[in-house]
Amino acid sequence: MPKESSTHQFIEVKEIKDSIAVLKNGGLRLVLMVSSINFGLKSEAEQEAVIARFQDFINSLDWSVEILLQSRTLDLSDYLKFLDERATLQTNELLKIQTAEYIGFIQELVKLTNVMSKFFYVIISVTPAVNIEPGGWFDKILSRGKKEKENKTDLSFEAKKNELTQRADQITGLLGTMGLKALPLAGEELIELLYTSYNPGSAVKQKNLEALVATGDEAKKPV
Repeated sequence: MPKESSTHQFIEVKEIKDSIAVLKNGGLRLVLMVSSINFGLKSEAEQEAVIARFQDFINSLDWSVEILLQSRTLDLSDYLKFLDERATLQTNELLKIQTAEYIGFIQELVKLTNVMSKFFYVIISVTPAVNIEPGGWFDKILSRGKKEKENKTDLSFEAKKNELTQRADQITGLLGTMGLKALPLAGEELIELLYTSYNPGSAVKQKNLEALVATGDEAKKPV
């Protein structure tokens, strides 16, 4: 009987190192999770300003990026646990009752339907010299549809990492002009993104949404 192929051999990522995806061909990928703005609620002038800034963002880059959108089911178990803990600590009886009612509402909502959310990512790459061969669908995300063979004269990991970081800082600043926040995915979050890409039905933890409001600003609903 022929030996079954391991799933790992179809994944272009060799390892996750310093929150960077290292590909089997020697390329590196850094992934930024990006917040969203409610474009539909903005005035016409504001919408035109956002479009103009997005054009500036695209035109200012002299390297390729990937923009990834994922719709995922949210796992609200940690969020419900957080609300329950806050309700226990609440000294105002009225607020305690309102929190309990809100928890009940969320629990019933989860029973009736899957709670979905959109996630936005910008994938930044540093690649070695390439030989183009046909690639799979996830290759198109991680390696722009190319299987790249490692070049021995390629830059060291640290040099490529520094280049990625500089590109990420530039993109973060450009996105900020549109009112968007961007944070690099940490190691576990990057692994979770890979997992959900290969397992579309899996749920995503609420904590990923909270990462974008680390500065204290409220997250805006996706368009």
